[in-house]
Amino acid sequence: MPDVIVFDLYGVIARTQTPAAIARIEEIAGTSGPAFWDAYWGCRPGYDAGQESAAYWADVAARLGARFPDVPALIEADLDSWTDVDDEMVALVHDLADEGRTLGLLSNIIGDLVPRFEARHGAVLDRFDALVYSCRIGVAKPDPRAYEICAERLGVKPADVLFFDDTDRNIVAAREVGMHAELFTGPTQIRALTR
Repeated sequence: MPDVIVFDLYGVIARTQTPAAIARIEEIAGTSGPAFWDAYWGCRPGYDAGQESAAYWADVAARLGARFPDVPALIEADLDSWTDVDDEMVALVHDLADEGRTLGLLSNIIGDLVPRFEARHGAVLDRFDALVYSCRIGVAKPDPRAYEICAERLGVKPADVLFFDDTDRNIVAAREVGMHAELFTGPTQIRALTR
């Protein structure tokens, strides 16, 4: 029974962007399609590692050779698109904490989103022994240092950690630093692997 469990946030505990949220971002940006989303995600590593929101959107615009008509509204729509959680996973986090497990959160997350997410979901975030946000440590997964910092903040070695993430490259990177890592498929999987 693993005592130290670390979760990714988005795609595991928090939900990813809905189609409606994606459409809203595209409408405000005045552009859509693969080129827009390639630029959105291609510029994201720096944003996750602490870049300011306006600078991120300037980089996205530059990559597209475009100009966004309302950057503050675009920032707001983007932040709103990342604030929902999976209630079943929230309940599972509470259960694991009640059992006395040591819990960590290792998330690629932008700086402006942290206070908004914490204000909305503080009850579940309070159950974690360490909240490790890429924007605050200056590196994002799959950088090996992100996993090492998380283990350090939990007071354990990477080999003591069972880590769940929904992205293959992050699982590979976690295993390379010595963590036991599993590609997230759902709460049933976690319940089975933490018994």
